[in-house]
Amino acid sequence: MRVVHESPGVDLDAAERAARDFMAALGISTDSEGLRATPRRMARAYAELFSPRPFHLTTFPNDEGYDELVLARAIPLRSVCEHHLLPFTGVAHVGYLPGERILGLSKLARVVEHFAHRPQVQERLTKQIADWLDEHLHPKGVGVVIEAEHTCMTLRGVQATGATTVTSTLLGALRADGRSRQEFFALAGLAS
Repeated sequence: MRVVHESPGVDLDAAERAARDFMAALGISTDSEGLRATPRRMARAYAELFSPRPFHLTTFPNDEGYDELVLARAIPLRSVCEHHLLPFTGVAHVGYLPGERILGLSKLARVVEHFAHRPQVQERLTKQIADWLDEHLHPKGVGVVIEAEHTCMTLRGVQATGATTVTSTLLGALRADGRSRQEFFALAGLAS
């Protein structure tokens, strides 16, 4: 059992001062009752967005020799684009073909959450989840697909409301074997 956590030093007072300065630099006064506590709330919100919960990687012997796909579909995902610090939200479909060990199912969602809690790009996030599962579980194959809407694209710039971005990483048998790959995409509800 491994403990996984990432605890960057958080200085809420410094973050609050920076948020107040940021708002002032944009011409937003924090003198009104409604905005007075906004820099503090902003600091706490970003601290929460960037702090994943620690978890224990729970695996179990694959005593029955289960060799079919295990898939968690539509895991809710929220992260922050590293280019604009604006949120992106969506779902992750995460699956694996077991080897000698199987994973506690909630851990698939925990791995997604763990890597999503830092400023990210979706392509890297998808690969980090797949690589981490491959490294720690040693399965016969791993598949990760993320579908997300990026507010840096929908609320600003091109303002492409409703546009989603899809990324995938396939490893092992899910990459090499066409039938396994097709099964993964079909069970995830995606066209292959």
